[in-house]
Amino acid sequence: MIRKLLLAVLFLTLGSVAVLAADFGGKWTADITTPRGTQTVTFDFHVDGATLTGKVTSPRGEGDISEGKIDGDNISFAQVMNFNGNEMKIVYTGKIAGDSIKFSRTMGDRPAVEFTATRVK
Repeated sequence: MIRKLLLAVLFLTLGSVAVLAADFGGKWTADITTPRGTQTVTFDFHVDGATLTGKVTSPRGEGDISEGKIDGDNISFAQVMNFNGNEMKIVYTGKIAGDSIKFSRTMGDRPAVEFTATRVK
């Protein structure tokens, strides 16, 4: 009986630590290297349970986050941008580690771009 109780406490403790480690809410910035040079992008994340919403701001303007999901330390979302009258979906996936998120960003059939965003303090 005591053994089961200790195991339950251990699992609750580990679960609580995982929840605290995955704090995606707030503003984050990243410098992303593109064929057009380095661009500074700001992410403003709003978290409600496992749902992520917010905005992405880049030199091309501001866009809403869609399809946002949080699963433990992992994050994924999309942004739809308009390029010369054509809509392009940008898909972001990442993993948090403290005050940084390692991201991979894909756009259409272009190769993935890797970058790291850091929390704005």
